[in-house]
Amino acid sequence: MTTRPRHAASMLEGWGRTVGRHPWRVALTWLVLVVAAFATTLGAVGNQGLFDRLTSGEISAPGQAKEAADLATAAGGEGSEETDTLIVTGTDATDPFVRRNVGEAVRRISETEGVSTVLNPLVVEGGVTNPEVADLVREEPGQRYGFVTVVTYEEDLDEATLQEAKRDVNDQLSYIVSGSGAVDSSRGSVADLVDAIVVQVGDDLKTGEGIALPISFVVMVVVFGGFLAAGLPIAGAIASIAGAFASLLGFSYLLDLDATVVNIVTVLGLGLCIDYGLLVVSRFREELRGLLDGAPVGSMDQAMVVQATGRTLDRAGRTVIFSAITVTIALVGLMFLPITFLRATGAAGMSVVLMALLVATSLIPALCALSARRLLARGTETSPDDGVFSRLAAGVQRAPWLVIAMVVALLVALALPATRLLPTSSGAEMLPVGTPEREHVETLEEDYPQLGAPDVTFVSDAPAEQVRSWARGEARDLPGLSTDPTVTELGEVDGRTVTSVELRTDDDADGPASRALVEELTQRPPPVEGSVGGIASGLADVSAVIAERAPWAVLTVILATFVLLFLMTGSLVVPVKALVMNVVSLGASLGALVWIFQDGNLELLLGFTSTGGVDVTVPMLVIAFGFGLSMDYEVFLLARIVELHEQGLPTDQAVRLGLQRSGRIITSAALLMVIVFSGFVMADVLVIQQTGVALVLTIAIDATLVRMLLVPATMSVLGEANWWAPRRLRRLHERFGISE
Repeated sequence: MTTRPRHAASMLEGWGRTVGRHPWRVALTWLVLVVAAFATTLGAVGNQGLFDRLTSGEISAPGQAKEAADLATAAGGEGSEETDTLIVTGTDATDPFVRRNVGEAVRRISETEGVSTVLNPLVVEGGVTNPEVADLVREEPGQRYGFVTVVTYEEDLDEATLQEAKRDVNDQLSYIVSGSGAVDSSRGSVADLVDAIVVQVGDDLKTGEGIALPISFVVMVVVFGGFLAAGLPIAGAIASIAGAFASLLGFSYLLDLDATVVNIVTVLGLGLCIDYGLLVVSRFREELRGLLDGAPVGSMDQAMVVQATGRTLDRAGRTVIFSAITVTIALVGLMFLPITFLRATGAAGMSVVLMALLVATSLIPALCALSARRLLARGTETSPDDGVFSRLAAGVQRAPWLVIAMVVALLVALALPATRLLPTSSGAEMLPVGTPEREHVETLEEDYPQLGAPDVTFVSDAPAEQVRSWARGEARDLPGLSTDPTVTELGEVDGRTVTSVELRTDDDADGPASRALVEELTQRPPPVEGSVGGIASGLADVSAVIAERAPWAVLTVILATFVLLFLMTGSLVVPVKALVMNVVSLGASLGALVWIFQDGNLELLLGFTSTGGVDVTVPMLVIAFGFGLSMDYEVFLLARIVELHEQGLPTDQAVRLGLQRSGRIITSAALLMVIVFSGFVMADVLVIQQTGVALVLTIAIDATLVRMLLVPATMSVLGEANWWAPRRLRRLHERFGISE
């Protein structure tokens, strides 16, 4: 093992000394930036804040579903027009007085500027008894009826005209409710659903941060033994949130930013910044106490503070940079997937990691320098060489094979449910049960299924008669159909008629009947050329793209991480071991995720309703974020072990002492990250809750079973072989290595 080139150390140390000499400038610069960021992103400056620009929608990927949607849109079958629906129940819809009231309201709606069409069963001849409007009517006990009014607005309306039209229409819809004597009613639209999800995500973010910040502060008070030291990482975390919001606002102008992306990456940045702040503050106190060498705190001068700041960034700063690079590498994997949601998460996540890195290497050291005397006013920062973590490592080293067998068996058992993971697509189910917008959508799907988008469609620009012939014949024998196929001519594209065939099942879009229908159509295509569309087909396309691209993404992340760990350790064995343990750890987390959310265990405890699967995007998010965070703690531990081994200690002793000196930081950092992600666990948006639970499990498993038990056990078994590398690679490390 060799020391790294000194120019790398001197660059970090030089920057640290600069921060130590000018801490007020650095702190005030950050204060201005934070105030400006919050003012801009929360809407105090400019036309729109971050949360005004968020969207929510179906996850899509290249494939037949997108081809079908594009062709239908080009033919005019699926435009950008907006639709409002009103559901009423318990009406005497055959009463002439009721029909007259409703008819008058429908007439006024149809005359409203910006309205394209109005559908209501009471205004047609025969009213609710007319079979042509059966899809809009539901018979109820006691000769009562429920019915739906559907208002479609013109395409490409400017926002002001659309909102004015909606206000006028809303007044008339209220008149339909009162004029029909309805017992109950609900109204909604896709826009209302999206707005509800965005609002809920914002509420979840406030709840999560409201829980995470104060509890994190209390934990750090215990860790540091004082309020001031505990407050520095929290101050950095607030700056990190401001920077995260600013970077996300910028991304919202480049691509459609899903509301859940903001929640996930903001909390990631918050957790990382608290972790990095914990590491930097701990190292600063350690370096400062070392420079004092037993002298009273009153003898400290500015030169000592500058030197301690430089040494802190030379050592802890390097670890922070390593950690940020490993997390970034993991997020790069998301960029390999041609799914806008995942790419946006990856890009935004990388920018947030960068923000946490900047805060940890500038603002927090500056605050440390300003508070140097008070940071040492109480408590001791230097861990004894013999303590709970060194004794734990020694105990593991006495029976390493037994520890390895027990931990691996437990992790494999936890991972087994992951083999039956079922991906689902979340829509209204993202909202908690009982939310008006979710209840409206569920009522529409249950009582008026023909009004909802079909789970599967077949869109073709082949001659319409050929499509109709197939729909009337072979298509009726497709598996799982609940009704006969419905054929609709959508319009023309390049002189060819585009026809859509609706194929409905009694199942959900992600249920077995819908999946079987999509599989039948894709594996045994109809005799006419076309594309399989609909929600079920879109889910199949997303799953197929992930299955095709994910291995390449994972391989790239693994190779990049391997190279980074080799440059850090000079070993081929340590990186391989670390990667294998990370894979097993992630498998255990995904298995637990399936057991909890797909199987419906812990529904009562966590307050969710199982959809029978796991959202299709969650596994990739967990793999990317979980892998990065697991390597984060690997870097924390390895940095100490490598440093001690380079000083000449045998591997077992280096592991014991390294775990003793870093164990408190790792467990504290993991506890703080668990607290931060516990805000996700309390979320009401299901995708965020699933992601949060999986990440909490990943961090808890990694920081305890893996770092505290499996790492010492495997390193003890391998001994000096941990540091093996071929001679040529050793020379490469001597030249380019970046270890202590």
